[in-house]
Amino acid sequence: MNQGKLEVVKQEMTSMNVDLLGISKLKWTGMGEFNSHDHYIYYCGQESLRINGVAIIVYKRVQNAVLGCNLKNDRMISVCFQGKPFNITVIQAYAPTSNAEEAEIERFYEDLQDLLELTPPKKVLFSIGVWNAKVGSQEMPGLTGKFGLGVWNETGQRLIEFCQENTLVIANTLFQQHKRRLFTWTSPDGQHRNQIDYILCSQRWRSSIQSAKTRPGAHCGSDHELLIAKFRLKLKKVGKTTRPFRYDLNQIPYNYTVEVTNRFKGLDLIDRVPDELWNMVRDLVQETGIKTIPMEKMQKSKMAVWEALQIAMKRREAKSKGEKERYKHLNAEFQRIAWRDKKAFLSDQCKEIEENNRMGKTRDLFKKIRDTKGTFHTKMGSIKDRNGMDLTGSQEELPHARGQGRRLRGDTPHSM
Repeated sequence: MNQGKLEVVKQEMTSMNVDLLGISKLKWTGMGEFNSHDHYIYYCGQESLRINGVAIIVYKRVQNAVLGCNLKNDRMISVCFQGKPFNITVIQAYAPTSNAEEAEIERFYEDLQDLLELTPPKKVLFSIGVWNAKVGSQEMPGLTGKFGLGVWNETGQRLIEFCQENTLVIANTLFQQHKRRLFTWTSPDGQHRNQIDYILCSQRWRSSIQSAKTRPGAHCGSDHELLIAKFRLKLKKVGKTTRPFRYDLNQIPYNYTVEVTNRFKGLDLIDRVPDELWNMVRDLVQETGIKTIPMEKMQKSKMAVWEALQIAMKRREAKSKGEKERYKHLNAEFQRIAWRDKKAFLSDQCKEIEENNRMGKTRDLFKKIRDTKGTFHTKMGSIKDRNGMDLTGSQEELPHARGQGRRLRGDTPHSM
């Protein structure tokens, strides 16, 4: 997700009055947190590969209650909020698909269990995200309601077992809704719809959930629908802490060196204990730095997002009115503008790289290169027969590949 799409997501959060949003399959590298105007983003991805990735976006009026976060891995993170009478923990998860290896699925649930065990028993717990599982419409008391969608599968059974082990209930199966408010994913061709995103909640706090349903009107260019749960809990504002100064080390003036040197000459270092000497030196450096070195300014993104936001609003309007052709045209236009803005952003990054190279700032140069280019990851696939089954033997694959090539070229097989 690039900066242009992030702005669209934040705009949808504001229009839908969403205070906390979880995102899966983010495809960002690295991990961290940053402020973006009225929102604060916590994210975690792989170190270099742009696959998986999760994030939690918090609106400013909720940010004051944040106690901390746990960036577990590229499939799950958690954020803890101070509340009354108990604190609240929200976990964002992105489970492997049903096509993944059994070992990968089990490793995901083991990591998730480790994350849950860090949460005290009395805390309010919500675990949200893309679970890539179908739990079906059959009611299981204390675990699922009777308003699910579809028929359960093996990954759905694994999710239910996880809920049973941790006394969790699947909230968006508890409320009767129209079918369009139940499905959370639509296939690219629009022919198939499934319920694979869920909001899990501690059974003890089930009564705090007032509703859980999808909002088809929200549109961010994703094949998943926005799943919203409304719950009634009290948050408590956390006392503010003093943020450390961030000096702009690229603009240290000459008078800083002069003043530090003069003040060092004036220090009385005789008969001083080490702790006392350290405090004197620390105060001297800090006071002089605050006085003479400019603060580091957070650079805002240079990507032009306003035009993309306007197109996104028109696209949402076309979708709500059922204007398929107009929606298709606007969606293509949005992708074009987003790609143009991304190219402009990368161009600015390259200019910074060239400037760092010219100035001899080796560390900044290679860090910027790593952050910009990422790491290429070859996509691996397999050859399937007409029935969709994987071909495993080389002798089987060769004639099938030849036949597939002929069909793609429009050739007809002939004998020599």
